[in-house]
Amino acid sequence: MASLRRVKVLLVLNLIAVAGFVLFLAKCRPITTKSSDSFHDIHPRAEVANLTAHGISSIQDAVLKRLSLLEDIVYRQLNGLSKSLGLIEGYGGRGKGGLPATLSPEEEEKAKGPHEKYGYNSYLSEKISLDRSIPDYRPTKCKELKYGKDLPQISIIFIFVNEALSVILRSVHSAVNHTPAPLLKEIILVDDNSDEEELKAPLEEYVNKRYPGLVKVVRNQKREGLIRARIEGWKVATGQVTGFFDAHVEFTAGWAEPVLSRIQENRKRVILPSIDNIKQDNFEVQRYENSAHGYSWELWCMYISPPKDWWDAGDPSLPIRTPAMIGCSFVVNRKFFGEIGLLDPGMDVYGGENIELGIKNPGIDIGDVSERKALRKSLKCKNFQWYLDHVYPEMRRYNNTIAYGELRNNKAKDVCLDQGPQENHTAILYPCHGWGPQLARYTKEGFLHLGALGTTTLLPDTRCLVDNGKSRFPQLLDCDKVKSSLHKRWNFIQNGAILNKGTGRCLEVENRGMAGIDLILRSCTGQRWTIKNFIK
Repeated sequence: MASLRRVKVLLVLNLIAVAGFVLFLAKCRPITTKSSDSFHDIHPRAEVANLTAHGISSIQDAVLKRLSLLEDIVYRQLNGLSKSLGLIEGYGGRGKGGLPATLSPEEEEKAKGPHEKYGYNSYLSEKISLDRSIPDYRPTKCKELKYGKDLPQISIIFIFVNEALSVILRSVHSAVNHTPAPLLKEIILVDDNSDEEELKAPLEEYVNKRYPGLVKVVRNQKREGLIRARIEGWKVATGQVTGFFDAHVEFTAGWAEPVLSRIQENRKRVILPSIDNIKQDNFEVQRYENSAHGYSWELWCMYISPPKDWWDAGDPSLPIRTPAMIGCSFVVNRKFFGEIGLLDPGMDVYGGENIELGIKNPGIDIGDVSERKALRKSLKCKNFQWYLDHVYPEMRRYNNTIAYGELRNNKAKDVCLDQGPQENHTAILYPCHGWGPQLARYTKEGFLHLGALGTTTLLPDTRCLVDNGKSRFPQLLDCDKVKSSLHKRWNFIQNGAILNKGTGRCLEVENRGMAGIDLILRSCTGQRWTIKNFIK
C-alpha cells in the first residue's frame, strides 16, 4: 500500500506541475508583431489559430509524453499485483490473438490435476495474460456504426463459485479493457460461498488495489445457487443497465455500445450479446455463427437458425429476434428487470432461466408458485399458445399426443422399447433408463413415434414405428416418407396389445433364453403393453 500511495502522490505532483507549466506559457508568451510606428501585443484570430496549430501542439506532445511515462510507472506498480498471484498482465504472451496456447511436456504433467478440478485447463490459464487480445469477429458494418455519447451506464455482474482465480480476473480485465470508461458504472463479483482460499482475501485485495472503487465483491453466506446469486448482484447494482455474465468470459472491443443503444431505444428489451467459444483445453477462441436461441421440449437450451426475415434482409449486423435466452450472458434495464419479477428465486440450478415459463408437471412437487402466478396475472401475460404462435413459431407441436413415455411389455418388464442405433432403422428392446431414445409417443392418428422429441420444424422429427408386412422386425422410418398409411398406424389401449392396422400383426417380445430378448412382429398371442403416461 505504501508503494501505491507513493505512485499516487507522484502522479498528482506531476499533473500539477504540467498544468502549471501550461498556464505559465499561456500567460507569459503573448504574440508580438511590428508596425511602422511601434510594437503591439496582439492576438488576431488567425494568429491564435496558428498558435493552436503549432505552439500548443508541441505543448500537448510534451504533456502526453509525461503522462505516458507516469502511466508506465503506475502500470509497473500495478503489474506487480498480478505477479504476486503468479499471474501475467499485458497484451502479448501465450494465447495472444485468441490462438491456441500450449504447455511444455513438464507443464502438461502439472496441469492434469487442476484440469480435472475445474473442467478446463486452469494451469494453462495462469500462463495466459489477463489482458490478452482476442479476435474481433463482428461483421464489418458493426465496426463502422457510430453511437451517441448519452448511452446509459452498465453494471457488469459476474457470478462464480470455486472458479479459477486467473479466469475470473481475466473476465474482469477484459470487461475493463473493452468497455468505454464512461459507460462502465461498476463490476460486481458475486461469490456464491466459494471454498477456495485464493478467492477470498487474495481476490478482494487485488481488485481493490487494481481497480479501486470500480469493483465490488458480494459474498453469499451460504450457497444460494446461480439464480439467487444473480439476484444478489442485481440488488447492489446502481447502473441504469445490468449485464449478467458467467465469470469465464472475455469481451471484444465495441461489445457494449450496440447493446446499450438497443436498450436505450426500448427499455423493455432483453439483449443477448453474440458469443463465441473459448476451448477448455487450450483457450483458443472459436467463432460461432450467428444464431438465435431456442430450447427443446425437454427444456434444453439450443442454438436455432435466425428467423426468415433476418436472412431475407441480408444484413448480418442486424439484431436477431430470439424466442429464448442463454443464461450465461444477458443485458437488461435494471428497473425493468425488477418490474417483471427478476428471475424466479425458487430455481436452484441453471437452465430454467432460459425460458422461465409457468410449466407444472403432474406428480412433481414444484413448491409454492403462487407468487409467480400472481406476477403473471399482474403483468397480464399472454398464454403459451400465443407465445408459440408469435414468438417461437419454429417450435414443433405435439398437440395430437394421447400417450407418452416408456413403453413396457408384460413379458419383459425390465426392458423398454428403444430406438436403437439410428442407422439400423429398427426398434429394439433395451434396459429401461427413461431417456430420449426410449420416449414413445402415441398419437390420435394411431402413429407410434419413438425417440427424443423434435425441436424445430427446420430439423427432422422423431421417426415412427412401421410394419412393412415383410420383415419380422419393426422398422423406424420417417413417417412422411412411408407410402402406406395403414402400415404406420396402430391400435393401442393402455395394458392392451399393439396391433398394426395394415397387416393385423402385433408388436411382441420373443424370449430366446441366453441369446436375449427380441422385439418382433407376429400373429397376436395376447401380450400386453403399458405406457408411462396416458392423457385422459
